[in-house]
Amino acid sequence: MTTQEAIKSKNACLIDVRDPYELEIDGHVKGAINIPLSEIPMRLEEIKSMPTPRIVFCRGGSRATSVLDFLNDHGIQDCYNGGGFENINEILNDSNKV
Repeated sequence: MTTQEAIKSKNACLIDVRDPYELEIDGHVKGAINIPLSEIPMRLEEIKSMPTPRIVFCRGGSRATSVLDFLNDHGIQDCYNGGGFENINEILNDSNKV
C-alpha cells in the first residue's frame, strides 16, 4: 500500500505529532488525533491499539520521520509517513472530490 492509499483508506488513523500551539497557528486536519512528539514514548500502548493503517504527520515531515522510526523500533508496524499536514489535507481534499 502506498502512503497516499493509506491516507485515503477508510480505516486510516491520522496521528498529528505537532505541538498544540502549531495546530492553533496552522489549523487542524479533520479526524486527526494530536499526539505531540514529546508524548509519543508515553503513549505507545495507545498508538498500538489504534486502527491501521496509521499515518504520522507533522508540519513539514521531519518529526514524522523520527516518530515513524521510533514506532518501528518498538514493533509498531503498518505505519506511514504522511509528511506535512498540508500534504495530508491535499490528499484528503482530493479524495473528497471523487
